[in-house]
Amino acid sequence: MELRQLQSFVMIVEQGSIGKAAQKLEIGTSALSQQVSKLESELSTRLLQRSALGVTPTPAGMAFLKQAQLVLRYANQAIEAAQSSRLAGYVSVGFPPSTASILGVPFTKMMAERYPDIKVHLVESLSGNLVQMMNSRQLDIAIIFSQDIAKNWSIQPLVSESMFLIGNDEFFKIYHLNDYLTQGMIPLKVLENFPLALPSASHGLRKLMEQQHYELNVSYEIDGLSLLMNAVANLCVGTIQPGSAFMNLSHQHLNFLKICSPSIDRTNYLISYPEDELSPASLAAKAVIRSCLTELIQQQAWPSAKLV
Repeated sequence: MELRQLQSFVMIVEQGSIGKAAQKLEIGTSALSQQVSKLESELSTRLLQRSALGVTPTPAGMAFLKQAQLVLRYANQAIEAAQSSRLAGYVSVGFPPSTASILGVPFTKMMAERYPDIKVHLVESLSGNLVQMMNSRQLDIAIIFSQDIAKNWSIQPLVSESMFLIGNDEFFKIYHLNDYLTQGMIPLKVLENFPLALPSASHGLRKLMEQQHYELNVSYEIDGLSLLMNAVANLCVGTIQPGSAFMNLSHQHLNFLKICSPSIDRTNYLISYPEDELSPASLAAKAVIRSCLTELIQQQAWPSAKLV
């Protein structure tokens, strides 16, 4: 089996057509078909199902696809290391926006200090999107907010975050919330009385709030953290976010109250492929994430976050 065969197979699946894949690879359609036939013969199983609508992978083809993508990624990393004439690694890491706002820079700095020859690719996206990127082998490691992942993945709870009500001065004044500032907390049931900006229903934070069985007045649905916090800073509307969401923002007039009765906590989970499939660079990055989190919490740089 050759890398060329793996590249051809992956390209066919991605394009959904042998003809389109042949154009991308700049080879003849007949030669590409022969490569696939030879690969199927070596594996003694059919990988592709051909029809009038195009080409789709069989169940065996889908299983083979994930491993082929992984082999090609490692091969590309080996090529990069050889071309740079030094021992080097590569790791892709995904952070959700609120976690990235507090962990992204310290993690990058610690990686550079401890492992200067490891190339780090950081991706900031919603937790659900990160799961999809892990499924398609675009990431090695990610931090997400759900345990609903593939059974063969490695998962480790890292940090539990308390949730806060956040709003600007006008919002707190109109809805008579200033009295709660002396306590620093607000009962969850009180939040039913005023408008909120929250992520949409598919977002993990929104699902977390709906599990509390309170009818919240959601006036705006905003999935981007930066846009959501800007809306809260400039409109008479509140939001519910963990402390990491507002740590590095310049909106000095934002107020925040920890939600209580009941207290609501969200767990950050570190997920990856099984450790026997991870490169040394990926294993190093996982260790750095844990070290970085420990330092941030010990230095009280992450409000109301606790190591799990």
